[in-house]
Amino acid sequence: MAATDGDVAAENLKEIGVGESNEMSEEPKTRETPEDITFEAIVNTLAFHPKKEILAAGDIDGDIYIYAYSCIEGENRELWSSGHHLKSCRKVAFSHDGEKLFSVSKDKAVHIMDVEGGKLDMRISKAHSFPINALLIVDENIIATGDDGGTLKVWDLRSGLAFMDLKHHEDYISDIAVDQAKRTLLTASGDGTMGVFNIKRRRFELLSEFQSGDLTSVAIMKRGRKIVCGSSEGTIYVFNWNGFGATSDRFALQAESVDCIVPITDSLMCVASMDGVIRAVNLLPSRVVGSVGQHLGEPIEAIACSHNCHFLASCAHDQLIKFWDISELPNMMVSDYRRRKKKNGKLKSLSKKAFGSGENFFSGLEDDTEEVKREEEDAGDE
Repeated sequence: MAATDGDVAAENLKEIGVGESNEMSEEPKTRETPEDITFEAIVNTLAFHPKKEILAAGDIDGDIYIYAYSCIEGENRELWSSGHHLKSCRKVAFSHDGEKLFSVSKDKAVHIMDVEGGKLDMRISKAHSFPINALLIVDENIIATGDDGGTLKVWDLRSGLAFMDLKHHEDYISDIAVDQAKRTLLTASGDGTMGVFNIKRRRFELLSEFQSGDLTSVAIMKRGRKIVCGSSEGTIYVFNWNGFGATSDRFALQAESVDCIVPITDSLMCVASMDGVIRAVNLLPSRVVGSVGQHLGEPIEAIACSHNCHFLASCAHDQLIKFWDISELPNMMVSDYRRRKKKNGKLKSLSKKAFGSGENFFSGLEDDTEEVKREEEDAGDE
């Protein structure tokens, strides 16, 4: 029997998926976190856009990538990439309005790119005499950079010139932080000291006492009253604001190092280590809360928190960017941690993708006597 026009039309519709079973017209699968992003080289640095679901990454080849990320399976996509840097990209950061992307590199240059299309807007060649390792966006006109030789520079982008050029560290500057008033810059250095610099007066203030091992990261916590520094020895050092010279507290994690610190709340931070584990740590009372995620056996280079504090992203030597659900972390209370103390010797998993690392829930912390005393003192300040 010859096929009718209606039969032919029905067959054509079937070929393009119209009128087929529900199995063929299923909605795309939604995940709890975006899928991992795979790279051809080790990613050194990453940063989330301050307003949109966009992520920037820089690798050891000097390439920079911009990705749109999504919890819909298969929807992560590369928006653009740039190969402007001649050597390893050490740090990327978005401007506060999200319109510009800043990057620094082993090639000693500072680049500023347009986020929309990836166009290079400004290049400061030979910005430092040594490879640049640290970058901080202070405001829309001011940025700070630190290099492998221990020099801090603060730049006015309107002129393209550094109005502060100070060398007070004997080793590389690993990280930079600034207070809410944009008045004081804090630097962590491989020489084991934290530096304090006054932007308004354009001068060096002081160096802290020397600590054991390199200081690898610095962050401001407790509504500006505390500064925390990670170290290559796995110890977190705590300073009081205006007590920069000597530590007020310190506690050691059962980790090979504390390479990255990202504050989540005033009291809770995520820290990443060379052992590949991302830990959630509460400050005063100081507790290892649990494991957020991991790169199995791979040193973690950087972590970053998304603009809505829903995801933490991490990059490591496995050439992956992974995403972790941290949406519940801001709602946790330290008293809850005590009630849920585990007895089975495992580090508590704080997300479905996180593995227990075989550590005791509270054994990741060695309390100093001085720190225990200050817990009671600080409790009255909360």
